[in-house]
Amino acid sequence: MSNHVNPVVGVVGLGAMGLGSATAILEAGLTVIGCDVSAHACDAFISRGGRCVATPAELADECDIVVLLVVNADQVESVLFGAAGLASRLAPGSLVMQCATVAPSYAKALGTRLTEAGLLMLDAPVSGGAAKAATGQLSIMSSGNPSAYTKGQAVLDAMAATVYRLGDAPGAGSSVKLVNQHLAGIHIAAAAEAMALGIRMGLNPETLYEVITHSAGNSWMFENRVPHILKGDYTPLSAVDIFVKDLNIVHQTGRELTLAMPVAASALQQFTAASGAGLGREDDSAVIKVYQRLSGIELPAANDPADQEVG
Repeated sequence: MSNHVNPVVGVVGLGAMGLGSATAILEAGLTVIGCDVSAHACDAFISRGGRCVATPAELADECDIVVLLVVNADQVESVLFGAAGLASRLAPGSLVMQCATVAPSYAKALGTRLTEAGLLMLDAPVSGGAAKAATGQLSIMSSGNPSAYTKGQAVLDAMAATVYRLGDAPGAGSSVKLVNQHLAGIHIAAAAEAMALGIRMGLNPETLYEVITHSAGNSWMFENRVPHILKGDYTPLSAVDIFVKDLNIVHQTGRELTLAMPVAASALQQFTAASGAGLGREDDSAVIKVYQRLSGIELPAANDPADQEVG
């Protein structure tokens, strides 16, 4: 088993974010072992100089830090507590960095369960997208006890440009990430609706984008996602179904707190409608296609000459 300075790191989940982060950790000089249900994902990591195993349980023999970059709480449960799970096999004092977006109540309960198993936990959801994951420039919204930070410092340094330390117990990191996802989902849905309004009024969408990005109504999500619409390119960088999941967690947490959030509920309905229309695996900007189907607006097509006008 390795030490704090030269840890052996297991990364479970080698999707867009996980592959990038695993690569960034590897390039920082740490030993990294990946694990994913997809053979293609494992092959991609191996091609970058990493090594893979078939099941999470196999990581326990070699790793004292495991980073979970899976999709949701169900996958976290399977990785940690399933038939080939890690939690019962890791050596006492090993660290679990849980990076998926999950309900704060789940993160708190998970921290208790791992503590009872003799393990450390960082509640460490990430933000920044696949490109920043690959360059080790993520933002990490984290919470956990000082021992967990000490053990995980080299991994945090490799993954992130900014690590926010938000509390001394799991839950705070996931709470802040949930606020971020609340805003992100609302802003994407609002950007899509605003562009639909402009197109329905007969405005040139490229001109509208140029004006709004230099006006008070701009948002980071408007500026980042509307070019996907203008190019007619809905290749998923972050998919519609991600926000169906995350805004459902917002809704669940609101119920737990008896806090009404009608704006988030409206955004959730739009993403749910997009998913129900078969767009769940398209880029989250494809939520605008709900308006296309309802009102018949004509969206920019892929390979339009206008594609050249927006950088």
